[in-house]
Amino acid sequence: MRRAALHNLGCKVNSYETEAMQQLLEAAGYEIVPFHETADVYIINTCSVTNMADRKSRQMLHRAKKQNPQAVVVAAGCYVQAASEELKKDLAVDVIIGNNKKQNLVQILEEYFCEEDLNNTVIEIGETREYEDLQISRIADHTRAFIKVQDGCNQFCSYCIIPYTRGRVRSRRPEAVEAEVRTLVAGGYQEIVLTGIHLSSYGVDFEEAQAENLLGLIKRLHGIDGLNRIRLGSLEPRIVTKEFAVELSRLTKVCPHFHLSLQSGCDETLKRMNRRYTAKEYEEGCTILRSVYENPAITTDVIVGFPGETEEEFAATRAFLEKIGFYEMHIFKYSRRQGTRADSMPDQVPEEVKTRRSDELLALEKQMSRAYRERFLGTRECVLLEEAVTVGGTDYWIGHTREYVKAAVPLAGAEKNTMAEGILTEMLTDEILLLKR
Repeated sequence: MRRAALHNLGCKVNSYETEAMQQLLEAAGYEIVPFHETADVYIINTCSVTNMADRKSRQMLHRAKKQNPQAVVVAAGCYVQAASEELKKDLAVDVIIGNNKKQNLVQILEEYFCEEDLNNTVIEIGETREYEDLQISRIADHTRAFIKVQDGCNQFCSYCIIPYTRGRVRSRRPEAVEAEVRTLVAGGYQEIVLTGIHLSSYGVDFEEAQAENLLGLIKRLHGIDGLNRIRLGSLEPRIVTKEFAVELSRLTKVCPHFHLSLQSGCDETLKRMNRRYTAKEYEEGCTILRSVYENPAITTDVIVGFPGETEEEFAATRAFLEKIGFYEMHIFKYSRRQGTRADSMPDQVPEEVKTRRSDELLALEKQMSRAYRERFLGTRECVLLEEAVTVGGTDYWIGHTREYVKAAVPLAGAEKNTMAEGILTEMLTDEILLLKR
């Protein structure tokens, strides 16, 4: 029996695909071992979103070969799409597998072991319209399952390489999504998270006139018995219309937790980023959500130090963030990525300026996040218990409310993957509230 080890880099979509590849290997008779152990095959599902991601991908490939020079080292995913010729010359890499070819992992490995020539393991990803048929029946976390329903992106933001490594929008058939969710729910999962490279585009590539869009897919999954919660991955602000929000609010399993990607609160910066919306349009989406939900969690991403971002533009972004009042913000310092338009833009912002701006927004994020959590003190909430932790010498089960606020209940008398209902009475830490039943 061959031993295989897998390592994932990058996003939730990559994590899903790594899990799917592991289950393909298991079905083929491979023994899965931790990545730090000696294995016959190492699979690294790479990331290429930044130059740093490329570097980390190379480092992990070389680490695998160093651990066992006799092992077969497989580079898979986005970095392969971005640098296949470079990887073909890398002595640490034995096999390369691009996106939309991960489903053929076992077959490709068998061909390699039989010393056959490996052809067509990397395709022109921008030319395919086929959604790759990967699926999972379980994941390590037995309470929440991430479900990939869409791949590719048609947006071409000026800082982003993803359309070149993931290709155009391709959506998974709704009946296939439903079948996978039913399998997971039968296995005990109570909560799913719908993810994709550009989730808001789900269904735009279907040819049928009456094809399902994202809202239609959610409605389909909402009818599955035993599924208690549906969360949505990152959404584009423009998807949030009054009709969309009202329809969602009628689906009681959908959690009022919305990640609306922003990147900047300044219109001039948004234009250079090619984000295709204004700060005002983004604000309107937040206003709509707050008009149909009582206290929805709205989270976002922000890039600081984008080329040409002046102090005035940064100040406009900060003022906009304060005006919206987010639950959580993921703050990123702009990272140059070769192959994107932003890489060659003038007025690149010095690193020390990026760091200062990032620190300023991180402090703001901490303040706004605590303020949002404090609003739940004294309210009755339901928490899905996920893991045991020790806080201040006491053992608790930790889980999340529908708004993804972290809460704790005493360990005794409770069980993992069950719902606990009670009153949120105090802040155990800056990030965890205590639930009394």
